[in-house]
This record gives sequence, structure tokens and C-alpha cells, in this order.
Amino acid sequence: MTFSFIDTVPVTTGTVSVAFTDASLDLGDLAPEDVRAAGLAEIASVTGATPYLMHQVHGATVREVTDAEGFPDADGLVTRATGVALLTRAADCVPVLLAAETGEIGAAHAGREGVRRGVVTATVERLQALGARGLRAWVGPHICGGCYEVPEELREDIAAAVPATRATTTWGTPSLDLGAGVLAQLAGSGIPVVEAGGCTREDLTLHSYRRDGAAAGRLAGVVWRTP
Repeated sequence: MTFSFIDTVPVTTGTVSVAFTDASLDLGDLAPEDVRAAGLAEIASVTGATPYLMHQVHGATVREVTDAEGFPDADGLVTRATGVALLTRAADCVPVLLAAETGEIGAAHAGREGVRRGVVTATVERLQALGARGLRAWVGPHICGGCYEVPEELREDIAAAVPATRATTTWGTPSLDLGAGVLAQLAGSGIPVVEAGGCTREDLTLHSYRRDGAAAGRLAGVVWRTP
């Protein structure tokens, strides 16, 4: 199965679809070129749109896509265009997809630094600057706070910026709940959310860096608009 989750919503100028891939595809930068190309070809076939990737750098830069060219350094993408599928890739980080009633779409990659720096909020604001109204979000599979163990100093550093991220593992050690941080940021922006997936470390049908190390692939959140 290609998708672990898929949803479709009507907008004023067509239909927006969102989906999250499972471990049957590997769309990571380190995947063999033929494996990644096959995954992108499958997404293009399913969506009828041209997949658009970003080179994710754990920051808060958001780029607007006006065509299907390039591979920008960014952790957020937005567009008004149809025929383009925006992808955010992850293997424990939080993939977030956004769609507006007015037709604009966005995708964000929120790791530790992305949550700290507010990449999801920045993506929302960029969409609003494009005229997006009636935004909603889908938060995809990511590692849960019960599994994401970190040193206490790191937990406190991130939690100082985003208090909702402070967590404890199921075995009692310091951890981060990046998903809770993203949900708090979306709530602060007044964006309703669909939670579309469980813990990547616990679910063997999903990619997880914490579980599989360097061998881990990358799942993708995909959002696209059709006329």
C-alpha cells in the first residue's frame, strides 16, 4: 500500500487531496536514485501532479512554488498552483500539510529545530500572505513523546521556546513531544487539525530513524490541488 492515510476536501477552485506514504516507498535523499525515482513516479501517477521536493535543512525557510522546477533549501513550501504536488519528508520529524478553502496549499517539515524556530507558523503566515482563508492542517506520522528520548539539557532548551514539547519517555527519561509542539503552534494560529497517523518508531509500516538508524527510509506527506 502506498498511502497510510488519504483525505480529500472541496475548495472554491477545485479539490485538495492530502496523503501520507508508508514504508512501501522511500523518498529520502539517501535512497538509491532508482528507488526514489520510482517512488516519485508512483506519487505522480496516483496524484496526476508533478511532485515537488525541498532540500530540508531543519530551519524555518518557506518557499513559494510557481512551477515544478528546482530543489530549494527549505522546510516549508506553499503554492497557488494546480498540477503540483508538494512533498514534505520525514522519518520521525513531523510532516504537516495545509490547505485553504480558497485553494492555496502548503507543506512543512518540523524537526527539533523547525519546531523551535516555528516553521509551521511561518508556513501558515506565508499562505495567509498569499490570500489563504479557511486554513486547515493535517499532522502526519511522527515519533511520539513516549519514544523520543533526548538529553535533559536538550529537552529544556527546546521546551523553553515551545513548552508543549516537554515530555517523558514511557521508561521515565527526558523526551520531546514534537507533535504536541506543532499542535500547540497550529492552535495558536487558529488552525483546525486532523491528526493523521501514529508513532513512527512503534509502527513498523512507517519509516523511523530512531528505530532503524541510517538504514531508515523517508515517508512523505503529499498535498495537491486539482481543478
